[in-house]
Amino acid sequence: MLGSAFIYLGLVIAVSGMVLVVRPLRRLGVPTRPRAAIIGALGVVLIGVGFFLPVSESRIGHVETRLDEFAPAWQFHERHAIRIAAPPARVFDAIERVTADEISLFRTLTWIRRGGQTLPKSILDAPRRESLIDVATRAGFVRLADDAPRELVIGAVMVAPAGTRGSLTPQVFGKALPPGFALATMNFRVTAEGLDRSFVTTETRVYANSPSVRRRFAAYWRVIYPGSAIIRVMWLRAIQRRATAPMTVGEGAVSRHHRSSHASRPA
Repeated sequence: MLGSAFIYLGLVIAVSGMVLVVRPLRRLGVPTRPRAAIIGALGVVLIGVGFFLPVSESRIGHVETRLDEFAPAWQFHERHAIRIAAPPARVFDAIERVTADEISLFRTLTWIRRGGQTLPKSILDAPRRESLIDVATRAGFVRLADDAPRELVIGAVMVAPAGTRGSLTPQVFGKALPPGFALATMNFRVTAEGLDRSFVTTETRVYANSPSVRRRFAAYWRVIYPGSAIIRVMWLRAIQRRATAPMTVGEGAVSRHHRSSHASRPA
């Protein structure tokens, strides 16, 4: 994302400029402190550009996925994909069962995200051995669609006006809301590629329904985007490892029970 690139490039340049103010280095073409200060100032300008770049809106042409039904428009978006040598049912089961500890760098990046604070159990401070999807849907997210073994969609309210009351339901994502909301949707979609291969995508869309919320969320999104993208990529790799690992005795029965436990939930 362009805004994130400006912010993090600017941060590197600004920090480099501050270091060179303390100790100019002629061999780097910065022989004086005033020149180093100019470099630092350039970094600050780039950070400001990253934060204030305008936000554009995208919209689907026609509905192709369950995600399209719940998030036909968005301003903030990321998509990642992987091919897995396993059938869709096995892959979908892995999506439902992967834990935070199976996702490389997840603990480190969420620790940074929450500033090292201990939070109530949520996706940012998930229990070690619980399905991350289950943790998310107990802590702010709601299942919007659960079409095993094709697509899972979850959603959350990221920003809401002060004083907003009421429980989050799938219906919230299909109606017009007053200004001041930002809604996030995320899916995992599994497409068969032959008998024992699957193409898996995960896509996140965020729609902010007022200019002030778009500006505020843009700053937040551009800061967290690199870490978020890394988590999504590592999440897919964790799904791949679980889906291609040898099946243990009794796992099939447990998997069927895990899926059926969600069958009565509205989608």
